[in-house]
Amino acid sequence: MTVTHDQVQAQLTGPGQLFEMDEVPGHGGTVKTWKHAPRDFRALLETSRFHGDKIFLTYEDEHITYEEHFRRAATLARRLADEYGVAKGDRVAIAMRNYPEWVIAFSAALAIGAIAVPLNAWWTPQELEYGLSDSGAKVLITDGERAARLTGLSPALIVTRGEVPEGARAFEDVMGEVAADVTLPPVELSPEDPATIFYTSGTTGRPKGALGSHRNIGQSPMTVAYSMYRSVVKAGRDPGETAGQRRVTLLTVPLFHVTGCFAVMTTTMFSGSGLVLMYKWDPGRALELIEREKITGLTGVPTNVWQLLSHPDLDKHDISSLNALSYGGAPAPPKLLERITEQLPTRAPSNGYGMTETTALAINNAGDDYLAKPDSIGLPMAVVEVKIADPLGDELPVGAVGELCLRGPNIILGYWNRPEATAETFVGGWLHTGDLARVDSEGFVFIVDRAKDMVIRGGENVYCAEVEAALFEHPAVDDAAVIGIPHDELGEEVGAVVRLSSPATAEELRAFLRERIAPFKVPVRFWVRDTELPRNPGGKILKTHLRREVLGS
Repeated sequence: MTVTHDQVQAQLTGPGQLFEMDEVPGHGGTVKTWKHAPRDFRALLETSRFHGDKIFLTYEDEHITYEEHFRRAATLARRLADEYGVAKGDRVAIAMRNYPEWVIAFSAALAIGAIAVPLNAWWTPQELEYGLSDSGAKVLITDGERAARLTGLSPALIVTRGEVPEGARAFEDVMGEVAADVTLPPVELSPEDPATIFYTSGTTGRPKGALGSHRNIGQSPMTVAYSMYRSVVKAGRDPGETAGQRRVTLLTVPLFHVTGCFAVMTTTMFSGSGLVLMYKWDPGRALELIEREKITGLTGVPTNVWQLLSHPDLDKHDISSLNALSYGGAPAPPKLLERITEQLPTRAPSNGYGMTETTALAINNAGDDYLAKPDSIGLPMAVVEVKIADPLGDELPVGAVGELCLRGPNIILGYWNRPEATAETFVGGWLHTGDLARVDSEGFVFIVDRAKDMVIRGGENVYCAEVEAALFEHPAVDDAAVIGIPHDELGEEVGAVVRLSSPATAEELRAFLRERIAPFKVPVRFWVRDTELPRNPGGKILKTHLRREVLGS
């Protein structure tokens, strides 16, 4: 007997069940919430301590248990409060690779009511300094690589795994002795208190700080857990079958992205599972870690899975422990699902949709649903409402294409010190995603196009306006348009069509841009036009026309 999605939801969210729902005041009225979710991050951290000697974090040959993580986070929290004067509402920035210290710093800051500000470790010094200045960070916890790039910083600097500049302190020195009986400093937190600022690029160029709440953080791991349980029940299996099986996830994306932080790290903490960190993504190294650490799941962007399946050493490693492949953050090439079902037929792939503004996962497609509708991003989570809207914000009928709008407990508070941008994006309680979509008669969501002018390169958002603005600084560039170039592994790469007033080679333009923007934003290909770029009557460049002209599609 086939179980319907409505029956699955009713079973999982009924009174007394783990995923029982409640309603609380939210954007524009009330929103559904997971009733039994942690009320704030501090509650999540304190509960995680009960996992005791289970391994939480693995990095190379380092293994940190839940008890050790709690003690280190509590110790750092006390140092930040006592020695740096960090109080509730102060901003603590984090800029480093996926080291264990990233997780410890994040936990410590949030546990004392500070606002954690994860900065993109790929940013240039100018971009990092902008994030520090815009957020008003009181302390920056960073690694040696980032510290070496930065000069003249106003925040206090704590450095791990690298050379400590003059005036900064080593992470280990700040920590000092970690006592077995250490406790968290007292602080009063509410679910609506600000908790995080994750920077997301804006179409006007400068990144915007997405201000998340403690409710967002507490709700997020429940949302991920619900997506897993929903898939199991829909397949006709008992969720209890997997309840006792310990999950170990390989993190393939940066913690400074909401996918890495919320879809993976806090979810791992919530469930008492294991998290394996990598110095950087490398598919060959990933195969070694899957075999060595008996990894059960891999979470990242489609590029990660594509590169893993393409690696020449795939058959040389025992990856039989791997039973789940989850990805999102970028369009999944249709060939990817075909390759997974062909090369790893027993693995369960899933494709999720989320944004910085939705605290990661909001919509998910998994199991037989994904096989049946591979071009859909799936069904929204039970606490997430979906509306397809016309330009005036009115709801469109089933099948019609409009802007995807979302509402739920995962939606952030707004943008840091950006009231106009907040008012423009969060309207009448709904988050306007900027993505064009449709919903079919069964409730499945299909992304049709991106209304925002953006290229998603291997899960990294590249806003065209920012690259174009940098190009226009070059004296030889008379006009420019940045477009996405389809790519099997990365989803898209960055390309640019330029009109020049004087000779300039592609390499000269790239070298110029590398001084101004992060390397992943620099176009890999340039097309030079002798005539003006095509524009509509309003002066906007017709990028669809340009793509057809240079790419033939």
